[in-house]
Amino acid sequence: MKRDLPALTSKKYELVVVGGGIFGVCAAWDAALRGLSTVILERGDFCQATSANHFKVVHGGIRYIQHLDFYRVRESSRERNILLRIAPHLVQPLPIVIPTYGHGLTGKEILRAGFALYDIMTLDRNSGIGDPERQIPSARFLSRKKVLSLFPGLEEKGLTGGAVFCDGQMYNPTRLAISFLRSAVNAGAEAANYVSVEDLLFKENRLCGVKARDILSDSKFEVRGKMVLNTAGPWAHRILNKSLGLELNPKPVFSRDLAFVVNRPPISRYGLAFSTKTKDVDSVLDRGGRHLFALPWRGVTLIGVWHKVFERVPEEISVSETELQTFVNEVNESCPYLNLRTQDISMVNTGLTLFGDEDHQGSSQMSFGKRSRLIDHGSEHDLEGLITLIGVRATTAQGMAEKAIDLVLKRLGKHGGKSRTSVSPIYGGSISHFEKYVESASKANSSIDAGIMRCLVHNYGSQYQRVLNYIDEDPSLAEPLNGSSVIKAEVVHAVREEMAQKLSDVVFRRTDVGTAAMPGEDALTSCANLMAVEKGWKQGQIEAELAEVRKAYPPFNKKY
Repeated sequence: MKRDLPALTSKKYELVVVGGGIFGVCAAWDAALRGLSTVILERGDFCQATSANHFKVVHGGIRYIQHLDFYRVRESSRERNILLRIAPHLVQPLPIVIPTYGHGLTGKEILRAGFALYDIMTLDRNSGIGDPERQIPSARFLSRKKVLSLFPGLEEKGLTGGAVFCDGQMYNPTRLAISFLRSAVNAGAEAANYVSVEDLLFKENRLCGVKARDILSDSKFEVRGKMVLNTAGPWAHRILNKSLGLELNPKPVFSRDLAFVVNRPPISRYGLAFSTKTKDVDSVLDRGGRHLFALPWRGVTLIGVWHKVFERVPEEISVSETELQTFVNEVNESCPYLNLRTQDISMVNTGLTLFGDEDHQGSSQMSFGKRSRLIDHGSEHDLEGLITLIGVRATTAQGMAEKAIDLVLKRLGKHGGKSRTSVSPIYGGSISHFEKYVESASKANSSIDAGIMRCLVHNYGSQYQRVLNYIDEDPSLAEPLNGSSVIKAEVVHAVREEMAQKLSDVVFRRTDVGTAAMPGEDALTSCANLMAVEKGWKQGQIEAELAEVRKAYPPFNKKY
């Protein structure tokens, strides 16, 4: 992955993808695999916005049983299965417990019926997954005693036991997106981050490319293409309005989805679901309120998700300390034994995703986004050469990208064959049995700490040796950043092979170093100094990069 902007102006692509989030990188990979000359442009860093800041759950569709939305049940189960197969290092099963109370809608009887229906509808959920440890089992039920042993301190009054279901969880959403992107580049696509699409180019009422600006140098240039696929998420409709004066109908509504990381060890290897007072108005079978979840993730705890209609420009997304305190209060009211404080929050994850509607601000009645939007502007607005894809959930990115590229090929009059992304391992995904692979990698690299090797295999999969190769060049790169599982070689690798331009790219999107909590000043400074050597930064630039990273952490939870 080399950032070569002059090269982008020297050819005419068949497809220009605008937006480097999870939907964009999946589309670029599919297009490249099907033989289309493709370039993907991202105004910030790849996977910088919503794609990096969601709840890290790969939804299998079980909650859509409540909505009687069987299409989404099947779609979600299929897409979870695909991710478990093609990204075995980055997506894994996660068991979650739903406590049951009494014998009505919150009891075991209703859940038992719902899970039975789900199991029937998803009989193929483990198709092609040969590793038993990575298969999604049927739901099962626990005794009251077992639930209390897993979650001591849980409200005991009326507790009858619990139900366990499995969903998927991403080890690192940003590494998943980078791996999709590296797959695209390996298949022939070109890519550039920190390139803003300022306008669309037309020739005889047909799009023929984009006007772009290099954010880092402020230089302007044009990228030519027969088709433009707009996957810019919450910026997608703004691009259409600015360049074309086009308003989508209906106008997309976005929710600020929020979850946070609690820097304390998980209570259990199981996730916990607990009910709140907020109602999901789409639920046909209402069990008494929308669920929040406390999930184990890489040695810490994730809690979420909260939704709020967001009507300002995406750049203004923020979460105040007052809001965080409100959310902490809601958690403590719904599940007192978690006993949270705002000081426990080490990272706030928030991004914008398609929403349904909300009858008024502060309402407890919410309607959630249901479908991604795929718009062929040639048929809908008589604008040939332009397609827009605004995705709902990262789980469905691969499948929606496939549909988008089907449409691109149709508009180009080409036969690129059937998509292969659902059966092709992504970069690093050539692993049949994950735990056996980790064990083998640790034995082959006994000089590397076993915990660090596990992290390397998670992040780079079957390509982890590309990182270790840098240690042959400089043995000091085997050292971990202070207090971190990230070794220095990963920083050099990120700059030389993965287009990292800024310190934040490495801290938040290429490595694990700062994705769960502030890693500490020593680790940040060491990382910045390594990048400075690679990028030729002076001291002023180093300080600016450090300041940008520090700003991303909650003000009440910083180690400097």
